[in-house]
Amino acid sequence: MPCFISDFQFRRAYPKAFVDALIREGYLAAMIPESYGGSGLNLTASAAILEEIHSQGCNAAACHAQMYTMGTVLRHGSEAQKERYLPRIADGTLRLQAFGVTEPTSGTDTLALKTTARREGDEYVINGQKIWTSRVEHSDLMVLLARTTPRDQITSKTDGLSVFLVDLRDKVGNGIDIRPIRTMINHATTEVFFDNLRISADSLIGEEGKGFRYILSGMNSERILIAAECIGDAKWFLNTGATYARERVVFGAPIGANQGIQFPLARAHAHMLAADASWEAAEACMQTHGGFAFAEEYDVERKFREARLYQVAPISTNLILCYIAEQVLGLPKSYGLGRG
Repeated sequence: MPCFISDFQFRRAYPKAFVDALIREGYLAAMIPESYGGSGLNLTASAAILEEIHSQGCNAAACHAQMYTMGTVLRHGSEAQKERYLPRIADGTLRLQAFGVTEPTSGTDTLALKTTARREGDEYVINGQKIWTSRVEHSDLMVLLARTTPRDQITSKTDGLSVFLVDLRDKVGNGIDIRPIRTMINHATTEVFFDNLRISADSLIGEEGKGFRYILSGMNSERILIAAECIGDAKWFLNTGATYARERVVFGAPIGANQGIQFPLARAHAHMLAADASWEAAEACMQTHGGFAFAEEYDVERKFREARLYQVAPISTNLILCYIAEQVLGLPKSYGLGRG
């Protein structure tokens, strides 16, 4: 599979040729049912697709949300919404790659978000801000989570949030302001500001006030698929590092004959645990290549920078450790203390 790396690595451009190829081959429509033009594959098969893409040295983060974000529409949207959008998402004529959830003041505490959607007749008026909204500049549609009932008026803290499918094509500059965030890796992410944005009431997905539950199911798919990407990255790093260690000869012998080179690669292979696996393998691959790891032509430095993202997104590895400590080891909860 061609990675089209040169399309964006040196110019920090969006890898359009790469994304177009994935759409053309149907990979991004893997989980859309056949009745709506997709392949009807399950999450396991989709994870295998992304793992293979990354194990070949590519990076699907430019468009992987097209695979799972549509799940909110598929599982909770009306039949009219499914028929209108899913076939066009499947064939790539519409891109649904933007997921508007995180806010500057709430972070991973989704229930504390402040973006509001107020019903006015046949419309909702949206005001607020999102951050780290990736790919929105390259998307036609966005799944947006906003508060429709004030927090002090709800009986359950998970109520009062609603999900909307926002058509961005005529709204940017007309209630939506997008401001790109330049990052250390070539990742298209932004801040999005909503200023009295008016959208049709039929943009609501499912029931008003039940959006938090709808979003969680999509987040679960996201975590699993990105974990598969991390495993793919780990395989690429290990294969690249091991190949170099076999071929690089110093003092008359391959450097892979030295235990100091062998052990980090072998240890990384033994620790195949998603984000940690890819980062450990990245470290071993960098160390194996020595000075050549910093040369762009080897692709190692690019993948190294990209792999670091998954230590903090889509969920911090520290929060994963908190979960394991609490749910697996039975230790006291160490986060969210003092919250109602």
